[in-house]
Amino acid sequence: MKIHYFGLLPNALRWIDVAILNVSFLVAYFFRFDELDTFSEKDYINLMLVTNLVWIFTTYVFKTYSVPRSVYHFSEHMVGLLKATLLQGAGIMAFLYLAKLGEEYSRYQFLMTYGLFIFLATASRYAAASLMKLYQETGHHCRRYAIVGKGDLASLINKFYDDRKELGYKFYGTLELNEESKIDKLESIVRENHLDYIYCCLSEMNDEQVRDIIRMGERQRTQIRLIPDFRGFMTNMAIIEYHDMYPVIQVNTKPFSSVKEQRIKRIFDLAFSAVVITVGAPVYILIAIAVKVTSKGPIFYKQKRSGQWGEIFEIYKFRSMYMDSDKLGMQHSQGDKDARITPAGRILRKTRLDEIPQFFNVLKGEMSVVGPRPLFKYDVDMLMQAEPHDFQRLLTVKPGITSIGQVTVGYADNVAKNLERLKHDLEYLQSYSVFDDVHLIFRTVQVMFSGKGI
Repeated sequence: MKIHYFGLLPNALRWIDVAILNVSFLVAYFFRFDELDTFSEKDYINLMLVTNLVWIFTTYVFKTYSVPRSVYHFSEHMVGLLKATLLQGAGIMAFLYLAKLGEEYSRYQFLMTYGLFIFLATASRYAAASLMKLYQETGHHCRRYAIVGKGDLASLINKFYDDRKELGYKFYGTLELNEESKIDKLESIVRENHLDYIYCCLSEMNDEQVRDIIRMGERQRTQIRLIPDFRGFMTNMAIIEYHDMYPVIQVNTKPFSSVKEQRIKRIFDLAFSAVVITVGAPVYILIAIAVKVTSKGPIFYKQKRSGQWGEIFEIYKFRSMYMDSDKLGMQHSQGDKDARITPAGRILRKTRLDEIPQFFNVLKGEMSVVGPRPLFKYDVDMLMQAEPHDFQRLLTVKPGITSIGQVTVGYADNVAKNLERLKHDLEYLQSYSVFDDVHLIFRTVQVMFSGKGI
């Protein structure tokens, strides 16, 4: 196997960054004080030493330079650089504050140091990426590979590297093992072309063939990569765990299966709900007065809804209808023409401010800020009859105050709208992230200001 130098790039960038950081520090000092003679007298040597130590520690903890070849890209390195720079700058500021040394050092020099560093480090990464690309285009530094198998999986592997030419992988064809094509023929192809990798599509091979190829790889110093075909599981976010020496494919049968995902979502829910309840307290008092003045009855309204795993809980709302409105027989809101809605309730529903008390449901752990809306029993029965499997998947997560289905479709008062909203909510469960939740909250705020709640 040829010797490759890709592994040297992260280490080279590590020490180049250290050099750039120190040069930036000195240049910024010179521009601030117009000299370098007083550098040691003003204790900037100590600050420079601390800056280097914090940088090395930060990049080590956050693995700034551990970008694997399979995902290497200029943007990947830039994300790591900016993250480490931000954390390192915050660390230095915290050190100066705790040591009560903030007034002894120049803020101008501090900001200029990091400005120069980001500029020069970005330029060095761009130059490294450009040189690597040029080097690969001339035929150097490429890894040669072939694929055993000719099915869809082989095409996907080939397409992966074809779309990422910056990785430097060169394709040498597909091979097929059968009765007529024995291992010795494959070995001669590997030897003649000096192949670095053989990708084996396990779905097209038996155990004996896999063992033979591994032995051949040992003889030819060629790395063997075994590719299982579990594409059908990917929509369920399959992950691989290792139980001692045995790899186990875990198919997550419900969203937020990992403890990490559950913890992140719960922390976000608690923090956001606490802020909304605290900051919006004066507005809620005004809403409560408006509800009380415009109609008789309590300020808040409790209603039984179906939550996670189908468990029934009471949802809180500002009352928007007259007392005993449910006796009129209408179940869903009839929009602006609904005679049950109070004058204040009409405004609350249009702006969805009637849903605000549900943040207390979030604090209690019954709901989430973002998630599929909790439904009435008759909506549950409707969806259980129309799409039982998909709806039961929706019940695996906590219901939310807002959802992609509600923002996109609005209130659902028939089977068609309920099914459309269900489709959007299922898409949300497949691609959860905190950023998606924040984006959806902003979209909800737009709906509130536009008055399209009913």
